[in-house]
Amino acid sequence: MSTVQSVAVETRDASNTQAEADVLFRVVNRVAIITLNRPAALNALSHAMVRELAVLVEHCRTDPGIVALVLKGAGDKGFCAGGDVREVHRLATQGDPRWLAFFVDEYRLDYALHTFPKPVVALLDGIAMGGGMGLGQAARLRIVTERSRIAMPETRIGFVPDVGASRFLNVMPAELALYVGLTGATLAGADAMRLQLADLCVPADWLASFEERLQRMSHDTSDTGRIDALRAVFEPPCNIVPHAPLGALTQLILRHFDRRSGVERIVATLRQDLEREPPREVRQWLQATYDALTAHSPTMLHVTREALLRGRQMTLADCFRMELGIVKRAIEEGDFREGVRAQLIDKDRRPRWSPATLADVQPERVRHFLSSPWQDDAHPLAALGAERGD
Repeated sequence: MSTVQSVAVETRDASNTQAEADVLFRVVNRVAIITLNRPAALNALSHAMVRELAVLVEHCRTDPGIVALVLKGAGDKGFCAGGDVREVHRLATQGDPRWLAFFVDEYRLDYALHTFPKPVVALLDGIAMGGGMGLGQAARLRIVTERSRIAMPETRIGFVPDVGASRFLNVMPAELALYVGLTGATLAGADAMRLQLADLCVPADWLASFEERLQRMSHDTSDTGRIDALRAVFEPPCNIVPHAPLGALTQLILRHFDRRSGVERIVATLRQDLEREPPREVRQWLQATYDALTAHSPTMLHVTREALLRGRQMTLADCFRMELGIVKRAIEEGDFREGVRAQLIDKDRRPRWSPATLADVQPERVRHFLSSPWQDDAHPLAALGAERGD
C-alpha cells in the first residue's frame, strides 16, 4: 500500500467501508483519483471532507509515485454543489465560532490545489457551484459536459462569491465577471468554456470510461508533456462543443455590466431596456437579470462588485484573505443567516435584507465589509503564500 493509500485509510472512520466513505481514493497508472462521495447531497462539502481532502492532497504532493491528480464527484448529478451552508448557519445561529474554521480550512485546501506542483484535472460534470468551483477552478485542466451547471450563486443567500472567486472569475473581462458574480447566473458547459472557466467540453458518456484510457496513458517527465497526455485521455477524437447560449448575449452583458457602473446604475439600465419591449430572447435575459439584482442581498451586491474589481489587482493569497474577512462580516453582522433561512431552511423565499434596498446601502457599510476584521499578523490566513512570496 502506498503512503497516500495508507493516509486515506487512516483518515477515515475504521467502521466505514470504502463505498460508504465521503471521500474515496485510488491510484490508476500513477494518477491519483479523489472522488467526492456524497451523491445524495450533490457531493456538498462537510468540514470533515475538507480536512480529509487536505490530507490527501498534501500526500499526493509529496509522494513521488503520484504524478497527477483527478478530482471528480460520485453519481451523475454533480461534481460538488458547494459547502454545507446549513451547518455553517446552525453553528453561527448558536453562537458557535467553529464555523470560521470551516472556511479557513476550505480556503487553505483551495490554495493548496491552486499551487499544486503536479497537474490537477477536475471533472465538472453536473452541478459545480460555490465550494465546488473553489476546487474545480484550481485545476489545470477543467472539464465540463452537456450536463454541467456552473455558478457562483452566493449573493442569493446574502453571501459573497468566495473560495477564490475574486481571482478566478477575473480570468474574463471585468463586465463578464461582474455579471456572473452579481447575478449568480447558471452557466452551461459550453458557456463556461466561452468565459474561460473550463478548458474542455466533452460528452458526459465519454467521461464514464476515462479510467480505461488513463491506464494506457504514457508518462512524460515534463510538466507540459503530462498535461498533454492527460488532455488526450479526456478529449474525444471528434469533439463537437455544444452551443453556448450566452454567446448571443455577450454584447448586452458588456453594456449593462460596465465596470464603471455601480449596481444601482446596472439595475436602472436593465429596467430601461425592459421598458423598450425588446425581442423575446433579449427580454427573457433582461428580466431574469433584473429579477436577480432586485432580489439578492443589496449589501452583498455592492460588496461583491467592489471585491471583484479589487481582486483584479491582488495576489491569489490576498484574494483569499479579503474573502475571509468579508465572510466573517457577512455571517456575524450581515445578511447570510437571513438569506439561508429564507432560501434553504424555511424556504419562504422572502428574505428580509438589512438594508432592504440598494439605495439604502451606505458607502461606509460597504467599506466596513471590505475592511479586515484582523490585524495583518493575526489573520487566520496570514501565512498563506508566504513560501511563494505572494
